[in-house]
This record gives sequence, C-alpha cells and structure tokens, in this order.
Amino acid sequence: MDFDLSYILNHLGENREDYLNSVAPPIFQTAMFASPTVEAMRSMIQNEQNQPFYTRGNNPTVNILREKMAALEGTEDALMFASGCAAIAAAVMANVQAGDHIVSVQKPYSWTKKLLSTFLPRFGVSVTYIDGTDAANYEKAIQPNTKVLFLESPNSWTFEQQDLTLVGKIAKAHGLVSIIDNSYASPIFQQPAKYGIDIMTHSATKYIAGHSDAVAGALCASKKMISKIFAGEFMTIGGVISPFNAWLLLRGLRTLEVRLERISATTAKVVDYLAQHPKIEKIWYPFHVQNPQYDLAQKQMKQGAGMFTIAIKANDVAEVEQVCNALKRFLLAVSWGAYESLAFPAAALYGSPHYPTPDLAWNMVRICIGLETPEVLVADFEQALAVIG
Repeated sequence: MDFDLSYILNHLGENREDYLNSVAPPIFQTAMFASPTVEAMRSMIQNEQNQPFYTRGNNPTVNILREKMAALEGTEDALMFASGCAAIAAAVMANVQAGDHIVSVQKPYSWTKKLLSTFLPRFGVSVTYIDGTDAANYEKAIQPNTKVLFLESPNSWTFEQQDLTLVGKIAKAHGLVSIIDNSYASPIFQQPAKYGIDIMTHSATKYIAGHSDAVAGALCASKKMISKIFAGEFMTIGGVISPFNAWLLLRGLRTLEVRLERISATTAKVVDYLAQHPKIEKIWYPFHVQNPQYDLAQKQMKQGAGMFTIAIKANDVAEVEQVCNALKRFLLAVSWGAYESLAFPAAALYGSPHYPTPDLAWNMVRICIGLETPEVLVADFEQALAVIG
C-alpha cells in the first residue's frame, strides 16, 4: 500500500492505541517477552520474525522502524541492524556461498571493500571490481558463478553513479541479486526499488538518524528476501539494533524530509561558491553541472544531498591541513548526514592500520553540509582558504 511521505514519517506503524495513546512510541527496553502458556510460547517461537519473543529477533520499538523504512524505500519489508556494515554484510552473505562470484563497483565504502576483498575470499567467494558508470561493465564481468551485483550510487567520496534501471535489468536477465548502498541519497531523494534493484541497504547512522547520536543500519527488500536473511545472517550473526537506538532513529525520521530539503538547498549554494573559487582545483557533487553524470543524477535522484568533495589548490598536505584547521563552523570528523557540518581530509586516512592507503589524492577534502545557514558556511570557507597563498 502506498502512503504519503508525511504519514510514513509521523504515523505509520505507531498504533498509539496500543500504547496508552502515547504520542511518541515507547521504548521496549527488554531482552525477552514472556508467554502465558507453553502453547503461546510455541506460537511465538514459530513466528519470531513477526512477533516479539526475544529482542535479538523482534522488538515492538524496532518493528515500528522496520515498517517505516520499508515504506520509505517502497519495499515489502525491512530489517534494522547495529550498523550499516552489518546490513551490507548480511545482504551480501545471504546471497553467496563458497565458489560464488560478486561484481561490484570499483570504489565502494571502505568496509564494504574489506568485506568483499578480504573477508569473503577466505570462504571461497571472489569479486570483480568494475567502473559502474558504464552499466555494460556489469554485463561484461558476469561469470557462470556470479550471484550478486553490488552498487553504491552515488559513492561517498567521488560520487560516481550507476544507471539503476540498466543494472537492474541486467541482474534480472541473468537471475542475479542486485544490492545497493543507498546511504548518500536516502529514500527521500532516491528509491532504487522503483528501478528494479532488489536490496537497499543504508548506514542509518547518517541521514536516517540525523543527530550523530546513534549508529545503525537498514536493509529493505521483498518479504521473501527478508525472511531468508532473518532466518540466516540476521539471527545467526546477531548484529541487531538496540530498542533505544531504534527509538532515536524514529525521532530522526520525524524531521528527515525537512532536514534534507534544508541541507540540499544550502549545499547547492556552497557548491556554487566553491566551484568558482580560485583555490579550489575540482569539485565532486552529483547535482553540479560540471558533473559528467549530471543528467543521470537528475533522472534517478530527486535532489542532491549534503555531501561533496573538493580538491584544494595546495602545494602540500601541510597546506591542506592548514585550511582544515582554520575552519570554524566545520567539525573535523568522520561520518556525515546529521545537523552539523563536517570536513574530512583524505590525508587523515594515510598511515592508518585499519585503512590501506586510499585511492584518494592528498588534497581532497570531503565536506558534509549540516543545518547552518549557507552565508555562514561560505564565510567560513572564505577565511579558511585565505590562510594559504
């Protein structure tokens, strides 16, 4: 059933009459649910996916969030996880076994790449990375043992996109499962299921939560796929969200649309300013006219979200650091998608034991726009960029 966006965000699944007409849903902070009889207990166990029994599998607070996320993505069902990594891992692992092959975009999220390149090969699963900006590359890379096509559109540093319609058709023609990381656009600005993609995953830590106070993940798909993942990777590995974090995400959803509308409008103004600044070498943003995939962005995304990357015209890393350190309205932090504006220089990743030297130039800085006014952020960039000659 289709619902309007405001109804999904504010009312769907809340069933307030069941909770003393509480306007905000209660937090069921409990590990398990008791049964009045053995017969009732047996029924709860047999229907654990859809009935509270043990919070690792089902919890009423989490269920409200599941229903909203599925409706936002236009899918039949959803599962919530403790992180975006957990959601992505469950989606991929549920659809491969030893000897299988995956085709993935060449620059997925760092921990997705670690899953595909380091973890799964230990169990006999191989991966081929392709330039996903040309959908034909997916078809060319398919092998007899391919089971999954993995997308991330746009990605979260250089914002390459995949044509969702074409990749969805390729997957279905070959009987493959298509999985996308849809964290950047969120369901507000992009709904891949409409274009034929099977599984949508999210780092719900980002725009869904929106307040930098909860880490979570989401997986949206058909009831059949959700049942498969629930009975396997979800319950077995146990990377589930806590009821309290689910409640925080429900709170975040209330303002998701208005936050993204504000962030998108501000981002457009900041991008326009930086794109013409003499100390900016290049800018990566899906909805900027200089983006070679600008037409595709307009075709499958409603608006641009709040993150982009700049390359600073600097002589060395030290000058890039000077600019970043001079920013007063941007926090130097990882992640993105909340109320605050952030700056993340690629050079900060260099030398980390957990991140191989990234395929990112030393002068690249990822920017995430929050809820500050555009004039304030532009002025902050103006003074920060002035520190280098």
